[in-house]
Amino acid sequence: MVGDHGRAGSTDIKSETQVDKPADVTILLVEDDARSAESVQDAFLESGDQSLRIEWVRSCALALERLEANGRQEFDVAAIVVDLFLPDSRGIDTFDRLFKAAPDVPILVLCAPEDEDTAKLAVQRGAQDYLLKSHIGSYLLIKALGSMMARAANTEAQLTQNSSGDAVISIDTQGLVTYLNVVAERLTGWTIGEAIGRPLEEVLRIINAESRAPMPSPMVKAARQNGILELPPACILIRRDGAESAVKDTAASIHDRRGQVTGAVMMFHDVSTARALTLNWDYLAQHDSLTGLPNRAVFNDRLRQAITMAERQHTALAVLTLGVDHFKDINVSHLEGDRLLKSLASRLSECVRASDTVSRHGGDKFTILLSKVAHSQDAGICAEKLLQAARLPFAMAEQELKVTMSVGVAIYPRDGTVAETLLRNADSAMYEAKDRGRDNCQFYRSDLNARATERQSLETGMRHAIQRHEFELRYQPIMNLATGSIAGVEALIRWRHPVLGFVLPAQLISIAEESGLILPIGQWVLREACTQAKAWHNAGLPLLRVSVNTSAIEMRSKEFVAGVAGILADTGFDSRRLELEFTEAFLMQDSKSTVLVLRDLKELGVQLALDDFGTGYSSLGNMRRFPIDALKVDQSIVRDLTTDASAAAVVSAVINMGSSLHLRVVAEGVETREQLSFLEQHDCAEAQGFYFSPPLVAEGLAELLRRRRSPHRASALQG
Repeated sequence: MVGDHGRAGSTDIKSETQVDKPADVTILLVEDDARSAESVQDAFLESGDQSLRIEWVRSCALALERLEANGRQEFDVAAIVVDLFLPDSRGIDTFDRLFKAAPDVPILVLCAPEDEDTAKLAVQRGAQDYLLKSHIGSYLLIKALGSMMARAANTEAQLTQNSSGDAVISIDTQGLVTYLNVVAERLTGWTIGEAIGRPLEEVLRIINAESRAPMPSPMVKAARQNGILELPPACILIRRDGAESAVKDTAASIHDRRGQVTGAVMMFHDVSTARALTLNWDYLAQHDSLTGLPNRAVFNDRLRQAITMAERQHTALAVLTLGVDHFKDINVSHLEGDRLLKSLASRLSECVRASDTVSRHGGDKFTILLSKVAHSQDAGICAEKLLQAARLPFAMAEQELKVTMSVGVAIYPRDGTVAETLLRNADSAMYEAKDRGRDNCQFYRSDLNARATERQSLETGMRHAIQRHEFELRYQPIMNLATGSIAGVEALIRWRHPVLGFVLPAQLISIAEESGLILPIGQWVLREACTQAKAWHNAGLPLLRVSVNTSAIEMRSKEFVAGVAGILADTGFDSRRLELEFTEAFLMQDSKSTVLVLRDLKELGVQLALDDFGTGYSSLGNMRRFPIDALKVDQSIVRDLTTDASAAAVVSAVINMGSSLHLRVVAEGVETREQLSFLEQHDCAEAQGFYFSPPLVAEGLAELLRRRRSPHRASALQG
């Protein structure tokens, strides 16, 4: 986005929601500071207005050159956003030069707080407005620029119409038309010959833009009151053929030489373009550009109004926060992610009343205001409807996509009496739902604030855990069920917190993925596991296969494959002994990019295992498309295989699938002799679990290898 030369180029802004689509509007951004320019461009991107086109230059000279070319370029400059302090021009002189070059182009000044006086002086000299750089954001910037351009469009329209003449129509005291000029003929659809002598209401049909109710012309009232009147705002003129146009008019009485009123005259003009532009900017300032839902500012305003009403009427309301589970794993393709969010927004809106508000707060998070609830159970019923709606499959390009959501609920006045508190508490409840396994609803409890604080503290501590050597690896043996030997180990991360002790692995991974820290942590785990396996081999122990869990977030990273190759080169570990485990969430992404990543890893010699198999949505057809070496049956299914016929059928089917596709099948979570017997009878290749051994520290695993140099049938390794 940022170039090294004075001319930085242009950005086309695309939008999914558009009230009206006028011709392309070019905004000239004159800013030398790259960060400020990026903030402005990000604000336009967030607004989502596809009619906008931004050209960025970094000096006054280049801006003047571009303005001089206006009319010769495909896109004329419609507005200027400028920092007055540039390399080749400083202060008010910058504005004067630009204003002189393009007096008809509206200018918005960007300034630092210490330069606000200069910006105010520019406004006095003709700038439309100014905005502090610290306030740059999609809402304020788009609102300011929209108002500025709407005023300019209206002014330009007036100048054009004055030069060619406003529409003029006159009546007598009886309200009959006595005159139309050419412009009035065009706007009304009546010729002067047809209109003269007809009642004004027949020739000049004006309605209210919102109610569509007929509006009396101010001409009759002007004639009666002997004065000057204007139409109220939001008026629509219905032409004779049914076409509509927004109009603005002024009516005045007509007098004879003796001062007696003889009728009235009205001058009016079409303001459709200016009004459409204003409506478009107002819409974009209040709605999410992707889903069309009310945005955060509108939601907060409605929530405050609802709280005021609930306080007066002594009623309750509910705030729900919803987050898509594992959205970072799903959203590989930007296009597919956007399609999912739009479809989800539509489903959520269908689950609530017209009086309620559904809003997108950014990313995969939605908020819902239930403006009136009789009991807290009502919010729970609504939450369950929302969860069920989210569970229905979404039709994507190549397959059906299944997702779930986590919902948090806060009730007014029980859980808070101000908007900010209710939103914060609903957010805490949503994270509680995620911690409880996702795909569920949780109501706010007072202890959740402490848990939210603890979670924030854990995230902060996690950022320094690698440098402080707080992470450790444990190694769980993977048994070859045919020979009884240790076929490999799975490396499992543990975090020894200096205050809290060991942090639960599920909590560690959840926070790491949501904060983005999974990338450096994943690199540390991979390097540590390869280094340790190489050290075992150098000590004369068997060269084992080492399995490392890898998140979809890591595998989407552009540097991931190169990072794996670099670690293998640095540690000297045999790539054929490294197995990367990933979940089905990664296969649910854009198939082309997924295949490319997996093929690149295979070219390195790395083995690939599909983890937690049986809990997701992969099919036999999916397995054939990807270069996978192993399937790992999820422990939740293995746990029930001796007590649940359906679980046993799933495990048997996976083993048969693996055999037909020449894939190694590994059963996770084996805890009993009965489970092991079932797996042996069905020719499962490998297994791991506490029945054989818990995860061990590196030295413990080395000792185990020393004691088991001679292979035998698989049995418990401990004791």
